[in-house]
This record gives sequence, C-alpha cells and structure tokens, in this order.
Amino acid sequence: MAALTSERDTIQVARGDRTLGLPVKAGVTIYQGALVAVGADGYAVPAKKAENLKAAGRAEETVDNRDGTDGGAVACVSRGTFIWENSTENPVAVKDLMGPCYMEDDQTVGNVGTGASLAGIVLAVDEDGITVETGLSVTVTAGA
Repeated sequence: MAALTSERDTIQVARGDRTLGLPVKAGVTIYQGALVAVGADGYAVPAKKAENLKAAGRAEETVDNRDGTDGGAVACVSRGTFIWENSTENPVAVKDLMGPCYMEDDQTVGNVGTGASLAGIVLAVDEDGITVETGLSVTVTAGA
C-alpha cells in the first residue's frame, strides 16, 4: 500500500482501544484493580517483576483461574492512565516524568528496568502514587 496523498477516514473501534477481554493463564488469580500483564504465551497474569511481559492495563473484576486451564477464564482489562504504588526499593521520582517505569508486582511500579518489563509512561509523581499511562504496547529498551 502506498503512502497517503489525501485525507483518510480512519475507523476507530468503539471501546476496542480501552477495554480488552484477555484469556487468563492457568493457576492464577487476577484481583480487581490489579496491574495485568500478558506473558509471551499470550495469557494474562498479575503483573510481576519479570522480563518479556507486556502491560495490558487494570483488571476490572477479580478472576480466579487457579483451578482452570490456560484461557479457561477471561479477564476484563482497561487500558488507560492509573495511579500505581511507588516502589520502596527502586522509587519513581520527579526526574522520571515522561519516561518509562517498570512492573514490580500487580500494584507497584519502579524506575529500574533490569529484569523487569515496562509498565508504562510516568505522567505524575505525588503522595497518591505514580500516575502511569498503562497498556501502551510499546517496546522500550530497559536500562538500569
């Protein structure tokens, strides 16, 4: 397909850009309000400090798939901007604004990418927590 030479009516999927139904990995529980990630196998898991995860967003309901199979349950996940807890070990600071932060667990983000996966882009740092644009589906080279 050639590049545009005039205006284009690009279709936007209604709610498809903000709400996802993701198949859940066997053996896990994803709690309402949790930061949800997608593993290399394509299944949703609670966020954790690990490489090769993709931040999906916030769980809108609790899903218990501890006794299920891979994909045996579906999690409703919203992409967007959310306030996550700040790491006590690798805290996000004002200097990190508009830069990446990384998953430490299913409610906590930090500023060290080594051994972790991208949670999103830091939009605010205050006493309420770290405001993060989550579910971007981008790749950032992790640095210490």
